[in-house]
Amino acid sequence: MSQDPLGRLLYRDERLLVLDKPAGLAVHAGPRGGVSLEDWLPALAMGKKRLPQPAHRLDADTAGCLVLGRTKPALAELGALFAAGQVRKTYWAVVRGVPGEAGVIEAPLLKRSTAREGWRIVVDPAGQPAVTEWRRLGGAEGLAWLELHPRTGRTHQLRVHCAHAGWPILGDARYGEGPGPMQLLARGIALPLSPPVAVEAPVPPHMRAALARCGWAA
Repeated sequence: MSQDPLGRLLYRDERLLVLDKPAGLAVHAGPRGGVSLEDWLPALAMGKKRLPQPAHRLDADTAGCLVLGRTKPALAELGALFAAGQVRKTYWAVVRGVPGEAGVIEAPLLKRSTAREGWRIVVDPAGQPAVTEWRRLGGAEGLAWLELHPRTGRTHQLRVHCAHAGWPILGDARYGEGPGPMQLLARGIALPLSPPVAVEAPVPPHMRAALARCGWAA
C-alpha cells in the first residue's frame, strides 16, 4: 500500500479532494488500531489548519474514489448531495457467477448482530430500501466483470446485493467468496457541482489479473 497520500490524489480544488484510496485502508480508525485515513489527513491538509474530512463512506477493503471536503461549507454541500442520492457512483467488481446482461437489484438491507458472528448486513423486508443498477462488461471461466451503480448508499450494499443475487464478489470473505483481496473498485464519481466534477480511479494491481481474465484490457 502506497504511504504517499499526495501521490494518490486524483483531483484537487479549493473545495474538495478526490483520493484514490488503497484497498486495506480504513476510513476511520477502529478498535484494532492500525493505519487509517485519519493518519493521512495532516498530509492531505497541505498546510491548511483545517483537516479535510471524508464526505461519504467506503469500505476498508474497497479501493478507489473517496471524496473529502476541505471546508465546512464544502463538506455540508457534499454531504447533502450524497444524502439526496445526487452523486453518480460507478463501481467495478469481479464476481463468481454468470449474470445476465443488465438489471436492477431491489432488496432492503438490515444490520443484524449476533454474539457468535458479530454484526453483518442481511437482506430483510424490515430493512432500509436499497437499489443497485448493474450491467455485465465481460466474463470468462465462471467469473463476470460488472459495472455497478448504487442508487442508495447503504452499508455493504454492493457486497450484499451481489451475494443475494447469486454472484458474490470475488475475495469478499464476509459475504461468501473469500479469501481476499476483495475485487471491488470505486471506479468513478460524478459530483453535480458548479462546475461539475467527474473523476475516475485507475485499476489497482490486485484487480488486474481477474479483470483481464474477464476481458479488460489495460
